[in-house]
Amino acid sequence: MSYVTATQAGYIACTECGRVHRPDAAQCTRCYAHLSSREPQSLQKVWAYLLAGIIAFIPANIYLMINTKTLTSSSESTILGGVMELAQSGSYGIAVIVFAASILIPLGKFLAISFLAISVQRQSLIDAHARQRLYEIVEFIGRWSMIDVFVVAILSALVQLEGVATITPGIAALSFSLSVIFTMLSAQSFDARLIWDAQRTHA
Repeated sequence: MSYVTATQAGYIACTECGRVHRPDAAQCTRCYAHLSSREPQSLQKVWAYLLAGIIAFIPANIYLMINTKTLTSSSESTILGGVMELAQSGSYGIAVIVFAASILIPLGKFLAISFLAISVQRQSLIDAHARQRLYEIVEFIGRWSMIDVFVVAILSALVQLEGVATITPGIAALSFSLSVIFTMLSAQSFDARLIWDAQRTHA
């Protein structure tokens, strides 16, 4: 199946709203976004943010995510520790959601972004439509990786009964937040138009 890209036709498509412009346009006339045929140093930014996200993900799973203190006891837990406690208390559904959002999804995003970047660098001929859908999925689910941080923030705000019980976030909460943010920046830095360049080159 043959197709003509905006670049081949001598135009530039806005990555924000999709409107097509003449090649000499510098700003989208519809949404005012910056226009460029391909984002400069896109892959370098992708790898830099992704590496930072992976580095931040390590302490996020090693150090404490939440500290709970009551009149009679004190407990501390990591992400995996919290999942195990939820499972032991019978909250299997919540445990699965937290495990998926805090462990599986971040790891999946690391692998997906790495695969996309490597496939573009090697000008892979793997189905471009499939890779485009993968990129859109990574973009969509990125924000939901913050569920652990949201839970800790809500509990910290609500459970502050001085002298009775307090819940405070651990250092892992900051590391996890940074990991999610860096991974989202990595995905946003990826220029999906590069996926189709290899298809055009080998057409």
